[in-house]
Amino acid sequence: MINTLRHLLRRLTDPIDPPLMALAAILLGISVLVLGSASPDRLGAQCINVLAALVVMRMAAQIPPQRLMRLALPIYIVGLTLLLAVMEFGEVSKGARRWLNLGVMRIQPSEVMKIAMPLMLAWYFHKREPLIRLRDYCIAVLLLLAPVVLIAKQPDLGTAILVLAAGFFVIFFAGLPWKIILGLVAAVAAAAPMAWTVMHDYQRARILTLLDPEADPLGKGFHIIQSTIAIGSGGIFGKGWGQGTQAQLDFLPERHTDFIFAVISEEFGLLGNLVLLTVYALLIGRGLMIAANAPTLFTRLLAGSITLIFFTYAFVNMGMVSGILPVVGVPLPFISYGGTALVTLFLGIGILMSIHKHRMLVQK
Repeated sequence: MINTLRHLLRRLTDPIDPPLMALAAILLGISVLVLGSASPDRLGAQCINVLAALVVMRMAAQIPPQRLMRLALPIYIVGLTLLLAVMEFGEVSKGARRWLNLGVMRIQPSEVMKIAMPLMLAWYFHKREPLIRLRDYCIAVLLLLAPVVLIAKQPDLGTAILVLAAGFFVIFFAGLPWKIILGLVAAVAAAAPMAWTVMHDYQRARILTLLDPEADPLGKGFHIIQSTIAIGSGGIFGKGWGQGTQAQLDFLPERHTDFIFAVISEEFGLLGNLVLLTVYALLIGRGLMIAANAPTLFTRLLAGSITLIFFTYAFVNMGMVSGILPVVGVPLPFISYGGTALVTLFLGIGILMSIHKHRMLVQK
């Protein structure tokens, strides 16, 4: 009986990378702790989300990178087709068309592209590894911009930024010359005035609110003002679990999702933030280590991109909550309430585990 249990436990944990799993578990523990204060009625639902995410992670950890490479193009095509379907048949909610109703369930195709995009571009560059030329980078940019434009039109600027970042990281790791990167930065800066004219009204309002939230303190600037008050009032040691006035008295909007970092800051202070940042840094460091030790260009590009997606999630969320970036609706990774983003993140963790587990195999 004991031997049977040991064998079962070994099979369950075989694809699991202990450092990655430990760091992800710490973040989940922080999530449960903070949600227990910010929104205890959602804690049960989040536990179900966590279980679903862990199942997806383990399944992904068992898939060999060779199979992932074969699936890259079909997944990208399916994701792009679903995005086109959203434009025609998607459900409208709060002024945005982001969901596709399949009858038995609703899906958000833009979430698929967070993983499909780096998979596709890593596969593309892997196939051209002997000699990657300038036109290959141009084709990769077109492959990247197609879903990004479709997502931005929904409109869903937060997800569009994450998909854009995921694809850019692959292109960057594939060896994009710095002179081209600097040229693109200059071109984007030069095109900024033109971009302002084609933005939606709410997008322009977010940028203006970032520059002067006090201009509309009870309207568009309310979120930023309340979150910065919460962050500042936490001080060094915080007010204590469940003692944050901004969160507990409902001054802080979306305290269980996009603005949960403000709850952490208010209740656990600067020390709590440093602990959180340390865990994120260790998670990103472990992911980059897996990328560095990956045996093929495909696995190196994929692992590096997925790891820096975690960084982008955290950087954009903390930046918008603290008032240094516009509010774009990006959750705090592994912490914010929600099932779709959590499953996507743990899918990424599972792929990293798969790359690490199969690193000694000869791959073609």
